[in-house]
Amino acid sequence: MANNKSNNDNNNMSREEAGRKGGEATSNNHDKEFYQEIGQKGGEATSESHGKEFYEEIGKKGGEATSDSHDKEFYQEIGQKGGEARSDSDGNDGKMSREEAGRKGGEARAKQRNDD
Repeated sequence: MANNKSNNDNNNMSREEAGRKGGEATSNNHDKEFYQEIGQKGGEATSESHGKEFYEEIGKKGGEATSDSHDKEFYQEIGQKGGEARSDSDGNDGKMSREEAGRKGGEARAKQRNDD
């Protein structure tokens, strides 16, 4: 921190200030699609460098953190909202047809094979 203070005394900005300004400039120069694309690339790179265990571990940690910070009513509310959204989207009272389940399973399996 002493370096940042002395840099500021010499009319140079701190790393924090430079990062903030750079982030603002990037934000002004790029649209939503840019951020979606770099997010997708980052996700793909992460999936190539980490296995199933990594995702299980972070999923477990995230679930535990959510559980620690939310109560029973939270889960009831999101469950109800999810059920309503599912019901509204497919016209089958929240139930997936056998054809739809088969198609989705086949697509997921084909994607898994292509990724291997």
